[in-house]
Amino acid sequence: MSTEDQRAPRSLAAALRARDDASLAALLRARPDLITPVPTDLTQLATRAGTRASVVRALERLDRFALQTAEALAVAGDPATYAELLGLMAGDARDQAVVDALPGALTALREQALVWGDEGSLRLVRTARELLAPSAQHPSPTGLGPSVREATAGMSPGRIQELVATAGLPSTHDSVSAVGALTALFTHRKKMAALLAKAPADSVDVLKRLMWGPPYGQVTADPAARLRWLLDRGLLLPTAPGTVVLPREVALHLREGRAHRAAEPVPPTVEPVATHRPQVVDATAAGQAYTTLATVEELLKDWHEGGPAVLRAGGLSVRDLKRTAVALDVSEPMAAFWVELAYAAGLLASDGEADERYAATPEYDEWLERPPADRWAQLAQAWLAATRTSGVVGGRDLKERALSALGPGLDRSAAPEVRHRVLTLLAGLPEGAAPDPEALLARLRWERPLRGPQGQQSPQGAQGQQGQQGQHAAQGPQGDDDLRARLARWTLTEAELLGVTGRGALSAHGRALLGARSAPRPPATATPTPTAQDDPTGRSGPAGPTGPGDKLPAPHRAAAAGSPATPLSPPEQAVATAAAARLIAPLLPEPLDHVLLQADLTAVAPGPLRRPLADVLSVLADVESKGGATVYRFTPGSVRRALDAGRSASDLHAFLTEHSRTPVPQPLAYLIDDVARRHGHLRVGSASAYVRCDDDALLNEILADKRATALRLRRLAPTVLATQADPAALLEGLRAMGFAPAAESAEGDVLITRAHAHRTPPRTAPEPVPDGPPVPDTTLLTAAIRAIRAGDLAATTPRKPTEDAAPLAPGELPRTSSAETLATMQAAVLTGEALWIGYVNAEGTASQRVIAPVRVEGGFVTAYDHTADEVRTYPLHRITGVAELADD
Repeated sequence: MSTEDQRAPRSLAAALRARDDASLAALLRARPDLITPVPTDLTQLATRAGTRASVVRALERLDRFALQTAEALAVAGDPATYAELLGLMAGDARDQAVVDALPGALTALREQALVWGDEGSLRLVRTARELLAPSAQHPSPTGLGPSVREATAGMSPGRIQELVATAGLPSTHDSVSAVGALTALFTHRKKMAALLAKAPADSVDVLKRLMWGPPYGQVTADPAARLRWLLDRGLLLPTAPGTVVLPREVALHLREGRAHRAAEPVPPTVEPVATHRPQVVDATAAGQAYTTLATVEELLKDWHEGGPAVLRAGGLSVRDLKRTAVALDVSEPMAAFWVELAYAAGLLASDGEADERYAATPEYDEWLERPPADRWAQLAQAWLAATRTSGVVGGRDLKERALSALGPGLDRSAAPEVRHRVLTLLAGLPEGAAPDPEALLARLRWERPLRGPQGQQSPQGAQGQQGQQGQHAAQGPQGDDDLRARLARWTLTEAELLGVTGRGALSAHGRALLGARSAPRPPATATPTPTAQDDPTGRSGPAGPTGPGDKLPAPHRAAAAGSPATPLSPPEQAVATAAAARLIAPLLPEPLDHVLLQADLTAVAPGPLRRPLADVLSVLADVESKGGATVYRFTPGSVRRALDAGRSASDLHAFLTEHSRTPVPQPLAYLIDDVARRHGHLRVGSASAYVRCDDDALLNEILADKRATALRLRRLAPTVLATQADPAALLEGLRAMGFAPAAESAEGDVLITRAHAHRTPPRTAPEPVPDGPPVPDTTLLTAAIRAIRAGDLAATTPRKPTEDAAPLAPGELPRTSSAETLATMQAAVLTGEALWIGYVNAEGTASQRVIAPVRVEGGFVTAYDHTADEVRTYPLHRITGVAELADD
């Protein structure tokens, strides 16, 4: 055996054992499910890496070219050589782009532990091969069918000899050699070309129709001559009654050696379709950011006294969502977005009462006191990390139940990753450049071709669709059933609504929120040029349209180009959010301390108002229209509302005079004085309810009014009327008749009614639903790799053979008596030798360890544990057995 053969790994565990710590850390970071819980040794890690669930998850996170490479390995020999793989990917013409990119894709598969072995014996993990290899139930994504050997497995020896003879080959003595001869013919380019040159044109047309898949066809009991010619020579092989298949070797010859119709080694470029000045983009985004703050504030102010009721199944009813949309003057999908945004930011929740309703949280009051830039940054950060997706509101879940806003079932774990990736692609464009949405979607489909409907399409499910088309399904445009495509479209819309983007381009504060650096801006007259950017994962690359990875050497470009951006860690995101707030702060309009009063009983606020002014004005007047300027209208009802809140007429006059840049119009002054003069002239209390007034003529007027019939008033005294209606109904009834009564307490004092702010108990924002296990941090990775290495050392350290003990199976703990264990330990203390022990901890977990005993006393052994790389003390009664290590 050569030295190279001795170094070649014999299993995935051996291949992992040959990796350094950095490579193992990269594997565990890319596939975090392998570290939960931490494997005891590398053999267990390899076993876990080959499980179906883990392999499916790893395949779903491959880019298109890496997946195509894995699919080619699934139809190649096992093991396959690099030359065989290259032939399947690049074809006989040897496409140079594929030749350059294949080493990078193969490296990515190795790093993911989906492929192991050297270039002379490449092996796809068995589970991945089972998922991607062609079968009658699941055609291969390549469109290839079974090999000649697989298709002839159930064929009679006589029939196989007939095929060999008809194909012009010498007969053999057994079926195995006959199948081998037929395979050699189909894989020999010149001989196969000579055979097909003799075929009728109709027969060749049949082969070409099956060439790219699906490879199966139907035949009658008496096939036509063109089919009979193919069947007699094994170019079509029967698989079931009435069904034939095109053997893999024949299809590859017709395809000129290519496993895929079109290999895609380079990701689609994301080209800009419009370019704006960065200053215009930032200003537009900042204006929309201010609208975001105003909309969220208006939403929660409308729910001050308790919002809509919570449905029994959770969430808002369709009617309440429509009412919210009307109140905000937006569409229902937009209303759902604003409601979910407030919920994700922790500003909105259910109050938990018996008659459960939605209301603002105490966090909302704190949020209102913060500077506008900080308030926007909190909303943007919550949106970026949220898994709740308002876009699915109105749809149906798997049980055909309607999905409602604020209800269950809205979490889509892929949403944060898609948002980050979309924004990262925008950050890769020159500043001020807006992309073509379809090109962006094509790029996302290239990066995650297996992430289909619901974001969790399995490779076998993808095969069923792809095989029907004879090529990879993601090569063509996918419909709206693709969740990632819908998430990307929603991200573009929502980012524009929030002010993260402006006119379709990423703003400077949007880049900061993402954690990407902005390049120095060119002069206003210059054309923006691509500059280097750093994405949130720490990988750097150009800001050109093709994104990160284009400056890498060609063999590694495919692996890097498809690497999606990952969200920042919480500390990193906090720093990025603060930076975004600093950038947007100068762009937000400054609050004003004045309004413009007009003679038509309106007031115009030319911009955002300071909070005390806005609060008083919202009570004194009704909002008539919103936009760049807000128009307020004064009405008798609004003035009475201010008087009910404890303001006097003189207070209102002074307030308007102080905050108006124009003189107080006479009609407005008359309106305030007239309402104030009549306000409180009537007093309403509880008798159930009563009305008292010093002017008995006014009470006579009320009794004579037909509109008072429903109140069922009766006179108790010349100045007092009573009714069975409650005080609130009596107040509303008299006000509807045009009077201005005031409520009073049991002591006869006028009651002052102020806006009541209903708040929920303290609530935390909803936690995002992770897309699988979280990515381990450096500390956990270091500890895990150390434990795996130590456990592997204990499991693979050679033991000294004994005459009376049977050899132990892999993973089996040594078994010795208590006396033998004690004697061996004491001897090792004197000689300083290391021992291999089996140990069971207090939880009953068994493990193997290599220790160097230092002291044995009191039923305990103190030893240096090579497994943990530290000195530990073990109870002797928990040691199952001990064995000496081999001398080497």
